[in-house]
Amino acid sequence: MSAPPAPPADTTERPGRPSALRHWLLDGLTDRGSQYSGPHARPRPETEGKPWWRVMCLTGVDYFSTLGYQPAVAVVAAGVISPIATLVLVVVTLAGALPIYRRVARESPHGEGSVAMLERLLSYWWAKLLVLVLLGFAVTDFLITITLSTADATAHIVENPLIGTALHGWEVPLTCALIVLLGVVFLMGFAEAVGIAVVVVGVFLALNLVVVAGSLYRVFTEPTRIADWSEALTTQHGNPLVIVAIALVVFPKLALGLSGFETGVAVMPLVRGAEGDTHKDPAGRIAGARKLLTTAALIMSVFLVTSSFATTLLIPLDQFGPDGQANGRALAYLAHEQFGPVLGTVYDLSTITILWFAGASAMAGLLNLVPRYLPRYGMAPNWARAVRPMVLVFTALGIVITIVFDASVDAQSGAYATGVLVLITSAAISVTLSARKKQQRRATIGFGIIAAVFVYTTIANMIERPEGLKIGLLFVALIFVVSFASRALRSTELRISAVHLDKTARRIVREAHQQDPEAAIRLVANEPGRRDKKEYEEKELEERLDHHIPSGDVVVFVEITVDDPSNFEEELYVLGEERHGYRILRARSATVPNAIAALLLHLRDVTGRVPHVYFEWDEGSPATNIARYLLFGVGEVAPVTREVLREAEPDRDRRPAVHVG
Repeated sequence: MSAPPAPPADTTERPGRPSALRHWLLDGLTDRGSQYSGPHARPRPETEGKPWWRVMCLTGVDYFSTLGYQPAVAVVAAGVISPIATLVLVVVTLAGALPIYRRVARESPHGEGSVAMLERLLSYWWAKLLVLVLLGFAVTDFLITITLSTADATAHIVENPLIGTALHGWEVPLTCALIVLLGVVFLMGFAEAVGIAVVVVGVFLALNLVVVAGSLYRVFTEPTRIADWSEALTTQHGNPLVIVAIALVVFPKLALGLSGFETGVAVMPLVRGAEGDTHKDPAGRIAGARKLLTTAALIMSVFLVTSSFATTLLIPLDQFGPDGQANGRALAYLAHEQFGPVLGTVYDLSTITILWFAGASAMAGLLNLVPRYLPRYGMAPNWARAVRPMVLVFTALGIVITIVFDASVDAQSGAYATGVLVLITSAAISVTLSARKKQQRRATIGFGIIAAVFVYTTIANMIERPEGLKIGLLFVALIFVVSFASRALRSTELRISAVHLDKTARRIVREAHQQDPEAAIRLVANEPGRRDKKEYEEKELEERLDHHIPSGDVVVFVEITVDDPSNFEEELYVLGEERHGYRILRARSATVPNAIAALLLHLRDVTGRVPHVYFEWDEGSPATNIARYLLFGVGEVAPVTREVLREAEPDRDRRPAVHVG
């Protein structure tokens, strides 16, 4: 086994050497995104990690932080029906989203999530295209999480009574400053955040418990509150069935409360496994992650229902308007009203902290998700494997989104809900297909019903708030353009990470080298057809005549069969075969040129001699052949093989020779 070699390191100081800034930005460039659970993380044994309840706090900074704005968004969306619509949301959460992600945790226990499940269910370019679409909506979800959470943190700053009106009109600059601060933290290195998250979440939930409990006490000790609300329901909407129907229609607008499930499975690698856990069967880690998801969903459901009930009954509806003091901060409004400016300000500070930290959780999700797929597909520049350049990209996008939406929580909620719902719908579909594939009939029917509910919810949300769909499709289009441009630009990289020769292949190479140790190993590229004796006789005679290969020199045929041309990085497994008296090296690969180039470099390293390879020109238009190479891994084999070798080995004396006749 051997990996294609990199050029010798040159430590000589000279102009053009990478600067210290470039070195700092690209620190960790060789890290593979599929091996890690987050920025600066490293693979860990299954029995290491944190207890599930501590990791729950890390995902909770995203999930629980929505209490900072969810009750206000619910009232804006549903008015006096808000508590009933929220109850519908809780039923969908506990009976729909929770079972789905408990299944995702079992089938994707290393942080890949539902996107990887769908990728495994499909193949070839269809899998890659679907992943690109889902990544577009995932980027929408995580980026809008950053911008919406920081915008709401700004709202808590600006609306604090102790500050007064001094910062009114500064919402956009303040939000941009918080996003920049978030980027700076990640540029410096985001260390283990579980301990901080436990404190942040613990304080925030304790304060919410105090505020909600005090609010419910007011509701039940002031009976007119419930009577007035009941009268408003009857006056505005009449029949109870109409009220329920309206709640079913409007609850998709409240889908912000479902945001934490994808993050929950993303942080699974941080959960401590049990003794006996293995990478293939981390049963203890899966059990811990499922406890994490269930506990978080139950806590959030209780707070959603009670906070929605309290804010709807206690806060005048006009305070939820664009200029109202409860806009985006309903529970903070109640904290100030009930407990005064001191405790209210403490609540504001806690909310600002968790909302800002939710942005950190979303940034970690982006830095975990994007490098896991795009560089592996060849659909991102190689520097996308490094954390710091990606932090700069996402920070800049966050600032642009903040400016476009004028740092408004209400304006961004549609895009946020769209991203969340698309991801949950894809998860529902993936577990349904997985259950069907495993012939689990009852599970297939159950998950199919849940998937249908989420499909309806997603479509209803898109129709009601098309700006969310537009933002999502904009990111999808951006990812498609960047991905395919990058794939074309990186098409001549050496994409084989290692070469493995079986026993027969090693013997063929050894015998060819020992027959004349001073002569080069000569490979003849052959596109297999009938593979009969006549095919190999004619091919050998043609190449010997065209290239004047001495009759005494040994030639070895190399045959590469295209397997999945959508793959980018892979290992090459070479099988040796003797057929009709001819020596043949065979392999399957995504592209013919890359496979031949990697094999040549490997043979150079194991024999110490520079090998030669012989081709015949491809027929057809050059433009057509290039397109065939990019999409199907064939076409223009000879010149592309030479270009791959030129990029991989700059030393001409050590570069394998390519001959075309």
